[in-house]
Amino acid sequence: MFAFAKAILFDLDGTLIDSAPDLGAAADKMRTDRGLHSLAFSAYRPMAGAGARGMIGVAFGLTPQDAGFDSLREEFFANYERCLIERTYAFDGVQQVIDSLCARPLPWGVVTNKASRFTDPLTSAMPLFATAGAVISGDTTAHAKPHPMPLLEAARRLRLSPADCIYVGDDERDIVAGRAAGMKTVVATYGYLGEHADTASWKADATIDSPLQLLQLLN
Repeated sequence: MFAFAKAILFDLDGTLIDSAPDLGAAADKMRTDRGLHSLAFSAYRPMAGAGARGMIGVAFGLTPQDAGFDSLREEFFANYERCLIERTYAFDGVQQVIDSLCARPLPWGVVTNKASRFTDPLTSAMPLFATAGAVISGDTTAHAKPHPMPLLEAARRLRLSPADCIYVGDDERDIVAGRAAGMKTVVATYGYLGEHADTASWKADATIDSPLQLLQLLN
């Protein structure tokens, strides 16, 4: 289906790695530090793709418009920095996918909305990312997804036309950004889809239920 592809770009959290355990732990520590009872990990996981906004929303029922949200967000960030890869791991099959891309060889990269404050130390610490040709964070360019600029920057760094790239992600903004950049898009349904996600309405070019299914699309 995507035999034309010259590079594969991935979202990070919920697509390549399962960081929900560390994100949830960072938020839950804020609760227990205040004498509140700990919440089950299952409460945090569906909102992991929303980062600080999602985690604080679960932990305290607050939104970015509420008073005190900004200070809670900074506290969350500080907690998360201290446990970036304590419980984070690559999804089953991801390492095999990356190994296969490198063997073809097919360049690959990461385009995430995660700030470089977290992306850089995380990707440096995990051997999985040693062969990534580009790692674009949410603050690498002037705009984050769903704007196409981060994806266009990744293609530029790989010295490829955006039309030669495939973008894989687990959030609607990934698909919106990919399409706006002129790339073919793939929804990873094993990721953090959030509540009541209607992936069919995102109009991606393909859907995968596990990382290894991506390899079938490249043949």
